[in-house]
This record gives sequence, C-alpha cells and structure tokens, in this order.
Amino acid sequence: THRGRGSDEGYIEVRSINDRFDSYANAIRELSDTEHMAKARAKLDKKAEKAKTKSDKARIKAASKQATEPSALESDRPRTFVLNFDGDMMASQVDALREEISAVLPNVQEGDEVVLRLESPGGVVHGYGLAASQLSRIKAAGVTLIIAIDKVAASGGYMMACVGDRIIAAPFAVIGSIGVVAQMPNFHRLLKKNDVDIEQFTAGEYKRTITMFAENTDKGRRKFESELEDTHDLFKRFVGDNRQTVDIDKVSTGEVWYGKQAIDVGLIDAISTSDAYLQESAADRDLIEVRYRQKQKLAEKLGVAMESSIDRMVMRAWKRLSDTRFL
Repeated sequence: THRGRGSDEGYIEVRSINDRFDSYANAIRELSDTEHMAKARAKLDKKAEKAKTKSDKARIKAASKQATEPSALESDRPRTFVLNFDGDMMASQVDALREEISAVLPNVQEGDEVVLRLESPGGVVHGYGLAASQLSRIKAAGVTLIIAIDKVAASGGYMMACVGDRIIAAPFAVIGSIGVVAQMPNFHRLLKKNDVDIEQFTAGEYKRTITMFAENTDKGRRKFESELEDTHDLFKRFVGDNRQTVDIDKVSTGEVWYGKQAIDVGLIDAISTSDAYLQESAADRDLIEVRYRQKQKLAEKLGVAMESSIDRMVMRAWKRLSDTRFL
C-alpha cells in the first residue's frame, strides 16, 4: 500500500491487487508445499524475478533514449485502476470518487482501463447525477470504463452504471429501477385539530408545491407530479443515450431485474462477479486499487463534535423531507 502526500483534507491511497492475490496464493503454498517443493519453487521465483528485473532495466533504458519527457515512459503491462462506490441516499461518496478520478486520469496510458465496483440502491437526483457526470470524465478521456455490480445498482445506482462501456453483474444482483419517487408526511390536519396554524410565505407561484405542515392543494400536487415526470424523462433519456440498444420504454417502468434477467433486456453485458473479473485480469494486467481517504480531525475522532453532528443530521433530515426527489 502506498499513501500519497495529499492535502489537509485528505490523501490518495494506492494498493496493488496483484500483490494481494499473490500473497493469498503464497499463504496456501507455504502450508501445502513440502520442504523440497518449497525450495524448488523459491529458486524458480528468484530466477524469474531476476529475469524480469533485467528485462525491465533494458526496456526502460531503451525507452529513455527516445523519450522527451517523463510522461512518455510507460508501463510494460496495461493497467486496471480499481475504484469503489458504496452509495448511500445522498451519494455522499461522490466527493471521494471525484478525487480518485482526478488522480487516475493524468496517469492513464494506452490500453489502461478503469473498473468501478458499484453498489447502490439509489438516492437523490442531484447526488447521483453528479456521480454519473464524474464517471463521464473517464469516458471523455478515452479510457475504457467497466462497471462491476455484485449486489445492487438500482435507480440512481443504475444511472451511474449505464455510463460504463461494459457492465458486468453477479447472477442475483438487483439491476434497474429506472423511475423516480418522492414522498413526505403532511401534518396539516393534525395541527388544525390541535388549533395550531402554520403560515407559509413564498414568492413565485411554484416555489413550494408540496409542504409538510401547510395544506396542500390539487394544483400544487399536479405541478409536483409534473416535475416527477420531467425528472423521469431526463433519466430515461440519459439511460437511452448511454445504452443505445436497450428498449427504453420497456425498462423504464421502475421494475428491477436480477443479473441473468438483466442481460435479456440489455441492461448489462455479462454475468460475472468483480472478484472473478479482476482475478482473470491479473494474469496480464497490473491491478491498482485507488482510494481517497479523508483526514479526520482530532475532535471527530474523540467524539467531541457529537452535538454539531446531531445538528447537521436534523437539518439534513428536514431538507430531505421538505423538497427531495429520489432516483
């Protein structure tokens, strides 16, 4: 594992997945090999490592003579940069994703690819819209993007997934849910029953169509439903633009499909787990996991900031209930 210098806010951590796979294999061999077999294997490994080092030196020396700048020196094997996105309702991990992509893109070379291990049941429109836009940066740079789904990529999660050049999913991964939902409680009748008045003032006819405490009107409901339909149309168009062979009207009903079913409707391209894909790739590619780690302040580590955390949580909940559309 290598840790970059980073900034006051956080840093990039890079780890070789090839080394992790090798360490697993070596642990099994150490237990199962006889003494003579272990010695023979160690001798062959040392010989292979020596030959590789010699070959690398010769290749780098030859390339250095022709290179005009450091960036012209390339790795001898194609690389797979592995990113992770475990999405919550607010798509809060997009802050880390944008940093990871910014770290990877200046270092890509021809033949490299990015694999995103994606898990998300969806969430707010603006959060997942931004996450999908961050993935589009990879495509815009001409780098192949593979999306690997082991459990779920639904709704906003699928909005992210459809950006990929290729989507693989486990057989029972939940895929789809191309729809929009919004809900909130209304306490108007309860408050009225207890002689509590709520006065709401707005400027702009549709500034607040649906509220929690004031009386909702049919006109406001119709406008709110219209906004949901508009959001759904944008979602459908986005999926259709990125998965041009899919029958968008068939898959945009809000339904979900398991991995094997999702192939039939064109939502994914192949059945595989992320582990299987990476282990198969390790034979001829360097697998590099990239993670952005946010630095924690001492007060946060000690729990001194509990009160402010509760305040933020309450305000966040209020905002979600007041005016939030969910993918």
